[in-house]
This record gives sequence, structure tokens and C-alpha cells, in this order.
Amino acid sequence: MKLKISSIFLLVAVVSLSAFTTIKPVTYTVDVAKSTITWIGKKVTGSHNGTVALQSGTLAVNGKSVTGGTFVIDMTSIKDADGSAKLEGHLKADDFFGTTKFPTSTFVITKVAGSGANVTVTGNLTIKGITKPLSFPATVTVNADGTASALAGKIIVDRTKYDIKYGSKSFFDSIGDKAIDDNFELSVKLVAKK
Repeated sequence: MKLKISSIFLLVAVVSLSAFTTIKPVTYTVDVAKSTITWIGKKVTGSHNGTVALQSGTLAVNGKSVTGGTFVIDMTSIKDADGSAKLEGHLKADDFFGTTKFPTSTFVITKVAGSGANVTVTGNLTIKGITKPLSFPATVTVNADGTASALAGKIIVDRTKYDIKYGSKSFFDSIGDKAIDDNFELSVKLVAKK
């Protein structure tokens, strides 16, 4: 009987101690002024590139590892690097991102896989109210100065999954040299702090 009571006491002590040693993730807030998102869209006759701004974002950091995060992208901030007001207007129109009805897009991290700084980030990207899974390689670092940084150099997004079909050969056979690639690329640099 003494052995059973001692065993139960030991089990309770171990469970109690493990509850106190669990580390809760710390929330880091993204510094939107120091963070950037650039885009490239390609077509048969060339390409366009530019920027779009982050509205807000957070990273969940557990020790030296990023375990989650949520980001809101200000779609009304789409800029063309060449300064074409016509292109910017078209990208904001219903043919593309419909920013009047959908002024923001979001990305929510659901999983970060890998060890060290080089990881694979998986999450849910919502554009125009449509949510689809997305994975990409990234480099994530938790720095000694209390900041975290993340770089993702080539995130490929299939715009047709978000009901953006304008100029797509997948939907318009006779479009010829006016075709626009279904995929566009994003490059992201995030800086966040406690």
C-alpha cells in the first residue's frame, strides 16, 4: 500500500513540475515600416513588379523557434514599380484583387517544419474572401536583440485559385500573346519585436 501511495505521489509531482516547465509562445509584433512584400507578375510579352504593404502582423515565438503567426496585407496599397496608375487601378479592380470589396488579404501560419533557421512555412492564404493552403521555404531567425526576422524569397501563388482569371490561358483559349501567367511571385521580409 505504501508503494502505491508513493508511486501516486511521485506521478502527481512529475505532472505538476512539467506543467510549470511548459514554455508559452511569446507574441512578437511585426514592424510594418521595416517589413516589405514585393510582387512579380509575368505575361507573354514581359512582366511587372511592385510592392504591397503589410497592415499588421504577429509571430508566435517559442524559445528560438517561430511556431505561428497572422498577417494582414493592405491590398489597397498595391504599387507598380514603374509608377503606372493605369496598372495599379486595374490590379485594384474586380478583374484582379477587387480592393473595394476586399481591402485586405490574410495569411495565417498553421505549421513551421524544419530545424534551425531554414524552415518550411505552411498556412492559409485568404485573397478575395477565398482561403487556400500555401507552403513555402523561409529563413527565420530569433535575434539576441529581442527581434525576429523572416525572409521568404520566392512564394508562388496561383491567382486562379482565388477567382482571379483575367488574361489566364487556363480559362481563355484565344487570348494569344495577351496571356498573363496564372502564378505570381511574392518575396517577403519581416522584422518583428516583442
